[in-house]
Amino acid sequence: MTDGRGEERTLVLLRHAKAEQPRDAPDLERPLTARGHADASAAGAWLARHGLLPDVVLCSAARRTRQTWHDVALGMTGAPPEGGPAGSSPTIRYAQEAYEALPEDLLELVRAAQPDAGTVLLVAHNPGISLLSALLDPDGADRDELRTTDLVVHRTPLAWAELGPGAAGVSARHTARG
Repeated sequence: MTDGRGEERTLVLLRHAKAEQPRDAPDLERPLTARGHADASAAGAWLARHGLLPDVVLCSAARRTRQTWHDVALGMTGAPPEGGPAGSSPTIRYAQEAYEALPEDLLELVRAAQPDAGTVLLVAHNPGISLLSALLDPDGADRDELRTTDLVVHRTPLAWAELGPGAAGVSARHTARG
């Protein structure tokens, strides 16, 4: 965690893993596919290998995003060399408002993160998550939308409450595949 005195903060944006196609159930209840579970676990292993263990997780309340976070957490604690040290347990907030959210709504969720959190992981949906990445770094953002289990790492010297457009440059991207 940071101590709030201008240290760099890290925001990791993660589009949920591959989900089943819509059937008779509501969209909010779509589960992950087998590939989605494997990809999410691979995302967790990548985060652990790169020392990007979250202090706070902001996760849409949809089933596929909750399952993505669960598998990411399992991947972060995997046996070396696939995984890495899990670190302390993050604070997790399941946010109904992250479902079908506009980028500005997602930004408000991040702005409300614990001030001492050094790394925040946001697990959400397109198009909002892709548009948030572009809002935070218009020049460094991917021109295409994030694919399933795409991770984009943004860094900023600002406090979470001060985060705004153009204030968090992209430092890494990764498409997790298991």
